[in-house]
Parts: sequence; C-alpha cells; structure tokens
Amino acid sequence: MHPSHEAELPRINRIIGQLEGVKKMIDERRYCPEILIQLRAIRSAVRAVEGNILKTHLQHCVVQTFASEAEKEAKIEELKQLFDRFES
Repeated sequence: MHPSHEAELPRINRIIGQLEGVKKMIDERRYCPEILIQLRAIRSAVRAVEGNILKTHLQHCVVQTFASEAEKEAKIEELKQLFDRFES
C-alpha cells in the first residue's frame, strides 16, 4: 500500500496560486526580475514538495521492501535512477 501525500496538497495549492500570479504578471507585462524572483520561489516550493515525498518514500516504501531480500536490489536500483533524475 502506498503512503498518502495529502499533507502536500496545501503546498501544491499554494504553488498553483503562485503560478497563476506569474501568469498574471506576464499578462501585465511586469518587470522581468520580479517575474524571475517569483519563478525562483515556485521552484523552491516544488523542490520542498519533492523532498517531502522522497522522504516519505524512503521511510515507507523502501523500508518495506528491505524486509524482502528479493526486492532489495530492485529498490536500490530504482533509488539510483531517481537520484540520477534529481541531479539535473
């Protein structure tokens, strides 16, 4: 069974609001640095959500599979691929 990530929904809703704000800023032809600052804040908020979901994954999904030796190597490989994606 997969863990719930419902605790992240308020953060995601805030991110959606921030994106709508950036869209409005672009429509209003606001000053570029102001838009960039907001985009950086959005990126930071998305990374926080990613980090929280990754922590939950490690604490629940990964720990459960380590109980089974057969699934251990597959889960380690999955984590390696995940981390490779996060590096870029």
